[in-house]
Amino acid sequence: MAALCGSKIVVFGRNVASFSSVLQKFAGPAVSLVCTTQTRSMSRVKRRHTQPPFWLPKTTRTRYPENLTSENEAFVSEVIADQYSSPLKSDPWERGVWNEKSLRCGVIAKKIGIYPLWTKDGTRLLTTLLQVSDNHVIKYIPPEELIEHRVKKRKREFGALIIGSDSADPRMVTKEYFNMFSDSGVLPKKKLSKFLITPNAKLAPGTPLYASHFRPGYYVDIAGVTIDRGFQGVMKRWGFKGMPASHGVTKSHRRGGNIGSGGEKARVLPGQKMPGHMGRERRILIGLKIWRINTHHNVLWVQGPAVPGSTGSYVYIYDSLISSRKHTAENPPPFPTSFQDEQEVEEELYDQDLHVFSHPSIS
Repeated sequence: MAALCGSKIVVFGRNVASFSSVLQKFAGPAVSLVCTTQTRSMSRVKRRHTQPPFWLPKTTRTRYPENLTSENEAFVSEVIADQYSSPLKSDPWERGVWNEKSLRCGVIAKKIGIYPLWTKDGTRLLTTLLQVSDNHVIKYIPPEELIEHRVKKRKREFGALIIGSDSADPRMVTKEYFNMFSDSGVLPKKKLSKFLITPNAKLAPGTPLYASHFRPGYYVDIAGVTIDRGFQGVMKRWGFKGMPASHGVTKSHRRGGNIGSGGEKARVLPGQKMPGHMGRERRILIGLKIWRINTHHNVLWVQGPAVPGSTGSYVYIYDSLISSRKHTAENPPPFPTSFQDEQEVEEELYDQDLHVFSHPSIS
């Protein structure tokens, strides 16, 4: 598209090379050509981010097979086990003191199933089992460094802890990814996540995190990615009733029907409930109660069967931010975490309202 502006012709578009040659042939050199490009703003917000976080190293090379013999494989495995037997390479940092404005880090857990529990008055509960599997602190990001990469300003300054879960074979990762774990002294992790914390809740790299980071009776917020359902219709995706299945209805039993975009609108409004991709969205459940903890296997029994994700998927557990369910000075949490190696912890921890089957139920 072109527009005449005095002795200049303004051309809108990208492919203007052919138009330029034709213009110089018929209009002559007296007319100058100005090219511009039209841009459109997206009407929808992108919900899935493909940009990697700033703390994740960029990969510049690929792995290649080493072709080691079985004897060399056994020798390398022994060296790896000896080198990473003690993950905490540096001395523990000074531990902060908890206050009402403190924010601890969370943990990465794996969803392993649903299990029923009963309270002392006989009420049946459905709980979700979450296993805190091999969590370690990888890196601490101070507030000064985090502010440089932050897009949205916050009222308070927060640092961040990079937490990793489930150790991986160091021979199966790239050099850049492996160097990220050199300071922490732990094996490379399969899953990494960033947790915002207050500076008094920082932990030294290599510090392990256990299920005893929480206590029965605490309330937590759990984030995860929902099950991917693929492309679905409006009845499954949005819960529509559907149309009648008889009396002249032809091939419209599960359709959405009129979307109400006639008249002056004459377009599909953004956010209209229509068929499309369902699932694989990040969801957060808030205010879930912890009923039981097994410190030997690091398993949490959390209220409800609706924790997002399928069995075997990863979820992220935080201290609840609901004002009525936060920690108080009368019942503070283990701060900055529970150092299970330094103190004895019971293997089974129960909420005071939960019935324990090893106890007598009839008096």
